[in-house]
Formats: sequence, C-alpha cells, structure tokens
Amino acid sequence: MAITGLDPLIAAAKRRVVYQKTASRTAVAAIPFSVFDLTGNPGAGTLAVGNTANGIVPTDALAGYPLLTNVAASLYLNRAQVRSSVACWIDVYDCLWSAGAYAYNANITLSGQPSFAGRLPDADYNGLELWLEAVTAFTGNQSIRIQYLDQGGAAGDTGTIATGVAPIVGRMYFMPLAGGDSGLQQVNVVTSTVSTAGTFNVHVMRWLWGYRVNGVNQGGSESLLGTGLNQIYADSALRFIVTPDSTATALPALRFQTADG
Repeated sequence: MAITGLDPLIAAAKRRVVYQKTASRTAVAAIPFSVFDLTGNPGAGTLAVGNTANGIVPTDALAGYPLLTNVAASLYLNRAQVRSSVACWIDVYDCLWSAGAYAYNANITLSGQPSFAGRLPDADYNGLELWLEAVTAFTGNQSIRIQYLDQGGAAGDTGTIATGVAPIVGRMYFMPLAGGDSGLQQVNVVTSTVSTAGTFNVHVMRWLWGYRVNGVNQGGSESLLGTGLNQIYADSALRFIVTPDSTATALPALRFQTADG
C-alpha cells in the first residue's frame, strides 16, 4: 500500500537497514567505484554476476546486498545517516538487472532477459541508468557499445564509446544513452573492443539517494525531506557507489530507516 500522507507515514512500521564496509579498495580520485565485493555488513558479494546470456534481476537474498525485512510489499526511505573515513560522494541505487562478467572482447547478443518492471513505481523506466563495473583489471583502454530498448520500448544504441581508460578492479563507468533516451528497459547486445584483457559487468540501476561527505570521518543525517521518501521494494537490491576525493574508497557506513508501505 502506498503511503499518501504524513499520518500513514507516522503510523507505519519502521525498520533499520545497515550497510558498513570494513575494507577499502584502491581507487582513482573523483571516479565512481564499486564496494560490493568488500567485507563488512552485509558480507562481501561476488563481483562477477555469473550470467552473460540473459542476465539476472538481483534481490536482497543475493550475497552482498543488505537484507530487507520482507513484511510489506513496498518500503520507503524515511531517514538516512551516513559517514566515511574519507571525503567522498556516496550514491545509493536499486540494482534492477545485472549481467557479466563479459570479456574484454565480448560481442554477445542476449535473449530471454528477465523483466524488472515489478521493481519500478508505476512501471516507469524513465531515469534508469546504465553502468559498467570492472570485475578484473583491464589492459588497454576499453571501448564499449550497448544496444538496448529505451524507456518506451524502442531500439536504442549507445554507439561505440571510447572510455579512454583501462579500468582497474571495481571501477564504475556511467554509460551515456542515445540522444533523446531517458531510460531503458532491456539490454540486448554487449560489445567491447580495443582492450586486450579484463572482464566487466553491465548493470541497469535506479538511483535512490546520494550524499556528500565533506571531510575525513565526517557524515550527517537526513530526514524524509532529504531522502525524498523514495519507494523501494521488499526484494530491492541496494547497491552503493563511492566516488572518493582520494585514491581509496575507505570505509563508508550508512544507516537507513525504512517505513512499511
């Protein structure tokens, strides 16, 4: 049931979600990095998705994602607290679809891709983002092309993007969609060229909330006015991307309060 006013929000059951990393990884300053496979609470996930043919819809039952209390069909991000041992941006996503690990020279046409429409408010694909995640280090600068169905179901194509980098482990790359596209509902073809070593994942993700940590061992908290009371689901796969000011992802920690819808 949707929360449509302040009184239902106050009356809703509240639950805590904890996300904390106890290990850091080498990073590049001002570049997004995954911390999915690092130790902490929840425990480390496996970086390689393990499916290149059609991809999967991750859920909170998969190792590496925080387990959500499966009571209400939908939940709302009511409050958030965050800190980190380095200055950084921390962005929170619901990871809707994942595939990989693809080889540096992949040319894969997918089939039978699972739908993630059930994890979208009003089944609205607008605003969804396409990301790459380096599973192993690359040799040579990767060029990448993703063909997809856009937010309305029409064929879309990123074209071949010369990233200009040889990604190290965990590096994330935010793929631009074709002009006029504001989201996507399916990935159809993954093509990677130029580089000579390395593997990577492809993710479709829905942005939920972000926070700027301004200094070492700093942080803050936000009410529903800051989180936007964004809707998630009982099986949402919450993923965290860290963009550090320095060359390490360091030790991010987040505490969420969800409200049952």
